[in-house]
This record gives sequence, C-alpha cells and structure tokens, in this order.
Amino acid sequence: MAVVFINDRIVSEREAVVSVFDHGFVFGEGVYEVLRTYGREPFLYGRHAQRMRESAARIALTVPFSDERLLGWIRDTIAAAPELDEAYVRILLTRGIGEFSYDRRACPSPTLVIIVKAHVPPAPAASKDGVRVALVDVTRNHPRSVSPLIKSNNLLNNVLAMQQAIGRGAFEALMRNYRGELCECSQSNVFLVRDGEVVTPPIEAGLLAGVTRAFVFELGRLCGVPVREAVLVEAHLAAADEAFLTSTTREIVPIVAVDDQTVGTGVPGPVTRRLMAEFRTQTERFVREHAEVFPVGLRT
Repeated sequence: MAVVFINDRIVSEREAVVSVFDHGFVFGEGVYEVLRTYGREPFLYGRHAQRMRESAARIALTVPFSDERLLGWIRDTIAAAPELDEAYVRILLTRGIGEFSYDRRACPSPTLVIIVKAHVPPAPAASKDGVRVALVDVTRNHPRSVSPLIKSNNLLNNVLAMQQAIGRGAFEALMRNYRGELCECSQSNVFLVRDGEVVTPPIEAGLLAGVTRAFVFELGRLCGVPVREAVLVEAHLAAADEAFLTSTTREIVPIVAVDDQTVGTGVPGPVTRRLMAEFRTQTERFVREHAEVFPVGLRT
C-alpha cells in the first residue's frame, strides 16, 4: 500500500487524486525523480534534487520550495508508512492546473506529488546470474526534440522501447540514438567492460544523466577500476568482456546477453562484481552514518 503527499497533504493511495485539468495529465508537462532509501533514509538525495531542478529549468517550470523542505516532506511521507522496510520514492512536479493552453501563465501553481511505497529490488538471480537485454529498434528521442536530459513525466519513448523488450522476454531495452550509437536503456544506463576498463556512452549521445551512472565513476576510483565515457556502437557489444546496467532502484545489474548474443563468458564478470561490492560497501556506510545523525525515533 502506498502513501502519497499531494500539495501539503499526506493521504492513502486510494485518496490520492489530481485534477484532470492538471497539465501534467493533459499535456505531459512535468518532471520527476525516483529515489530509494537505505536505512529508511533517501540515498544521494542532493544529486536527485539537483537533477530535478535542472529538468524543471529545461521546461521553464518553477520549483517553489527548497531542497531542505522537499526532503522534510519526503521524510514525513516515509514516516507515514512505518510498515515499510525500505522505500521507493517517486517525486512528480507538474505545471499544475489550468486552462487548455500551452501558455505557461495558464497554470499559476505547480502540483507536487510524492509517492512512497515499498522498494522492490530485482530478483536475486538478476545479480547472481545476470540478465538478458534486447537491442530494440525504438530510437531514443533526439536531443533537439525532447531532450533525454529532461527527466520528463512523458515516458512514451521509453515505454514503447520497454514494451518491445518485454515482448522478447528481456529484462531491459537497450536503445540507440538517431546516429545509431548505443545510448541507454529504457530505465537505466549501460556500461561495457573491455580489458578491465569500464566505458559508458557520453551524455552527448543523448541520454539521461543517471545519478547511479555518475556514482559508478566514483566507485571505480574507490576500488581501482578505470571508468570513462566513449562512443559505443553495436559492434562493441560483441567485443565486450562484461556489461552491466545501473539505476537507482536496481543498483548495478550484470548483463550476460543481448538478445541471442552472449556477452563475454555469459556470467557476471570480475569487474562488475568488484563495482557491485563497492556499491554495497558505500550503502552500508551511508546507513551507519545516517543512523548516527537520524536515530529511528528522530526521523520524522
């Protein structure tokens, strides 16, 4: 059961409604962020908040609250769901309610929604054995159309790609940009490993600047794994020793096949496992540090 914050009110999922005149519903005008908790505390919150502000600025959407106040609302909403172990948190900020007009002045106040529900991680087999992804023919939005740097509520491009992957029995959809280069998956960023070095497509390839994607660069420095950006094409998949995907809710997931093509040896490789272990070390450290600052009884 989810708990939802809507414009200063916390309600149950059955009571959570927004107006059909909200431009987030009518025109898809809005941005969002997804966080997850460790120790019931939002992880990498500042980075998610900054990205939300950057997404909002790209559609000229005002963010009428501070990061600190938003964090307080998130914590209040999590506190309203004490039965949850760890939380999935989805923040949606829309243009708000207004007349049917593309003029931004039609909507005087944005709508803020915070959805908190149980975090459901990938099945253990995904990390242990790896997953298969599908290289789909749905092209990622052109950056000069709807820029993938905008974490937009309008996810039709991603949805169409993922639906194609689901139809092929795949865990994720790997997408190419308008130049035919690999860019990202429908819900995650992608990395390849060759000769001990990790590479991922550059932002200029037309992809979302993933928070976990950036965190992997830091993990690499901590555990001695070189990580860099590079233009990647389909041929690089066959040459890769390992591959993995990253996202906030999935962390790091090994990729062992792309369609019918095996990646490397067909099992999660040593570099991927090393980064996964360092990720776990850092989240455990985060839990310890925040348990000292925010004991259970003080988190509300």
